[in-house]
Amino acid sequence: METLIGTDIGHAASLLRRGDVVAIPTETVYGLAANALDPDAVLRIYEAKHRPRFNPLILHLPSAESFNLYARDIPEVCQLLAEAFSPGPLTFLLPRRANVPDIVTAGSDLVALRIPRHPVALELLSGLSFPLAAPSANPSGYVSPVTAGHVLQGLGGRIPYILDGGPCTVGLESTIVSFPDGNIRIHRYGAVTPEDIERVTRKAPVEAIGQQNAPDAPGQLKSHYAPVRPLYMGDVRTLLRQHAGRRVAVISFRHRYEDAEPDLSLVLSPGGDLHEAARHLFQALRTADQADVDLILAEVFPPEGLGWAINDRLSRAQFVHRT
Repeated sequence: METLIGTDIGHAASLLRRGDVVAIPTETVYGLAANALDPDAVLRIYEAKHRPRFNPLILHLPSAESFNLYARDIPEVCQLLAEAFSPGPLTFLLPRRANVPDIVTAGSDLVALRIPRHPVALELLSGLSFPLAAPSANPSGYVSPVTAGHVLQGLGGRIPYILDGGPCTVGLESTIVSFPDGNIRIHRYGAVTPEDIERVTRKAPVEAIGQQNAPDAPGQLKSHYAPVRPLYMGDVRTLLRQHAGRRVAVISFRHRYEDAEPDLSLVLSPGGDLHEAARHLFQALRTADQADVDLILAEVFPPEGLGWAINDRLSRAQFVHRT
């Protein structure tokens, strides 16, 4: 199969209406989309990505008004968060309606819904009569794509079309929240931080769910977002000493390390901006993975704001977490 890249939203919509899969841009990462109400189309997502079928998917919608079509018992706090952060990088895990196929939720009674904040994605969704199921557009477990070119590298020959919307502006997947017993639970850290959520809802604490081998929400697998080369996360100076004599790439927040090779030292934000660091993380992982190195070392980022999400992605990419 030849994979084409283009900007034709109408062509992407036609492919989706006939049951094909299409890579689409969002503000977070590129997604591999299909008609979420067509089990055969959704199956093509799993097949193209080689994604485990026990790993559920997110439904992408054009507006919050659509939530009631696919979810029930939506609490007021969800509506409050949707008003504050949607369209945007926040996904809501809610009790599903019967029209959502089991293959989308991996059999769970909860469905993940979000409204992407990308003009191309919103225009596409607004022209369709169905929501789009769309995990990241990459081979399962590998580093998420933030450009159309990244999608082509991973899925070229497996899908018919990549809708090019330019580089992703956020660069990390969405935060996922649910609402058990009136509380707010985080299932995946992302661009909407715990501090953001608490500021809007005045609800604390926000509970975080750890990594799982049998996830009840997307993006919870213990081994995920991982480069091919081994990655170790921790105190970089100590790790450099432990791996002396080996060729390494280093991913850091704002400083270079004197013992690291300059050409293999990837600083995500010299100015110390966690938003900038998040936007550059997946590109840095790809750059390091494609370099002539034995392994990749990464700092632990500040445990605040987007630092939570960066640390989450790096911890899942670690060599020691792979199965």
